[in-house]
Amino acid sequence: DLMNGKYEKFKEYINGKRISVVGVGVSNTPVIDLLLSLGADVTARDKKPREEKEKIAKELEEKGVKLVFGDDYLENIDDDIIFKSPGIRSDIPAFVQAKKRGAVLTNEMEVFMSLCPATVFGVTGSDGKTTTTTLISKMLEGGEGKVYLGGNIGKPLLPEVMNMRECDYAVVELSSFQLNAMSRSPHVAVVTNISPNHLDWHTGMDEYIESKKNIFRFQDKGCRLVLNYENEITRSFAADSRSETVFFSSKRALDRGVCEKDGVIYSSGEEIMKTSDIKLPGRHNVENYMAAIGATKGYAKVENIVNLARTFGGVEHRIEFVRELDGVKYYNSSIDSSPSRTEAALRSFSQKLIVIMGGYDKHIPFEPLAAPVRDCAKAVVLTGATADKIREAIKDTSVPVYDAADLGSAVLTAKKIATEGDVVILSPACASFDSFPNFMVRGNTFKDIVNKL
Repeated sequence: DLMNGKYEKFKEYINGKRISVVGVGVSNTPVIDLLLSLGADVTARDKKPREEKEKIAKELEEKGVKLVFGDDYLENIDDDIIFKSPGIRSDIPAFVQAKKRGAVLTNEMEVFMSLCPATVFGVTGSDGKTTTTTLISKMLEGGEGKVYLGGNIGKPLLPEVMNMRECDYAVVELSSFQLNAMSRSPHVAVVTNISPNHLDWHTGMDEYIESKKNIFRFQDKGCRLVLNYENEITRSFAADSRSETVFFSSKRALDRGVCEKDGVIYSSGEEIMKTSDIKLPGRHNVENYMAAIGATKGYAKVENIVNLARTFGGVEHRIEFVRELDGVKYYNSSIDSSPSRTEAALRSFSQKLIVIMGGYDKHIPFEPLAAPVRDCAKAVVLTGATADKIREAIKDTSVPVYDAADLGSAVLTAKKIATEGDVVILSPACASFDSFPNFMVRGNTFKDIVNKL
């Protein structure tokens, strides 16, 4: 009921307002539809030229949305409200000026959090976000509340907010971009780990860390913060927390919190399950389960958690098994868009791998690839814009390196090198934008190529 009150107020507030939605992407379309249905006058703006977005542009125009494309997409914004995409910084001059003129600058996630009546679980971190978010949502299933999954993981939840009830759960993955401008925190916040990432976007490591802190900065006593004890930056967050803090550790026994001892995972001393129950490969997935167990304590039934561990095969594009051909197994891990992700993927196998790497250059250092390549790679096949930088970073590992013009020839090269019993994995350590619109398209292209071999 409270929700209806909030939502009614929101409806009244939006009706008749001039609103700019900045960033014309699939993820913003449902938000635009919602704003239109509430009586807003919507302008959609995007930096890309219209030709690149023609299909979506036509659809929006038919709905009565005004469009501004190209380099001047932010000139003279005189709207009442600006909904910005997470990837656009809030301190750019056009926004600063618009705010001076009285515009409200916000984003889909911020409005969602202010209206949502359900218990919100939020997950952030440099690695492990998507898996941990997915695990939490699955652990919460089967209770009286409905589980809504969204945020950075795929779909905006704002359009669903009017259907949510207090007994429901919203589980959201939050990127540092989304958190950068937030002034609300979820009821249960999880920080999986923090390592240098997205430094091309943030002003530096300090701002990146400060962004991440927004996931718990606005919590109060009744809330919970789940932190990785083995990650120094994450552990230090406990000092600033006003809520219940739950640590998880894959390396030491904890009296409170979630830990592993002799192959058994405990939560505050209670036995939850054996690590051998976990179907997903790799140490990092044991950590992801621990984080999710810490988050759902008191919300999810233990048998639900154990059952999930034994049956859940993983998220698409993340160490995803594609096929076996001539005794060689092929895996798609296109989601590995940073060196730390690639390291986690490579270390989750117990044998040496043939690794396909390279992609878009977001100016993060590739030196961290040297150790995992030395320890885990039988050969490396490089393609994409970062090939030279990666070659330089791994040159002292004495692992053979091959060049390929594109993903298709990279797969053929890997197939040539591979002998029976080998594993070939696409784990790029880079974003995909040099050749593909996103990591999903890259992963699906890889699977198509492998399935046609």
